[in-house]
Amino acid sequence: MAALGQQAIAKPQNMADPKSLVQDYLARLEARDLTGAKALIHDEFEMEFPGPVTFRSFDELIDWAKPRYNWVKKRIERVDAGPAEDGTAVTVFGTLYGEWPDGKEFQDIRFIDWFLVRDGLILRQKVWNDIAVVRAV
Repeated sequence: MAALGQQAIAKPQNMADPKSLVQDYLARLEARDLTGAKALIHDEFEMEFPGPVTFRSFDELIDWAKPRYNWVKKRIERVDAGPAEDGTAVTVFGTLYGEWPDGKEFQDIRFIDWFLVRDGLILRQKVWNDIAVVRAV
């Protein structure tokens, strides 16, 4: 966990439902409860965003996102889960809304987030969205 902060974070013991775990994680990130979100991720957690760009800490993600938008939130339309080779795969579908750096609002930008959950914690997150396409128009 060293990449995510100086102190150890207590991991939840009863997150048996991977879909609920992922939805809780996304809600905590959106609320900027980074300590709470960290409690839901594996020590070897990685997230990959379009580019592709890979992060191991929320601080890296926040620094990367700062010039891209002021804030962004998700409208979740569907969450699916199924077995994966080394855990449970959870896929979240929906749209993004938020504010560009110039203060203009955006909405209805498609996204898909894919997660690998193992041992009751999130090990991987892969993000696909149309932000670059919409921003370029």
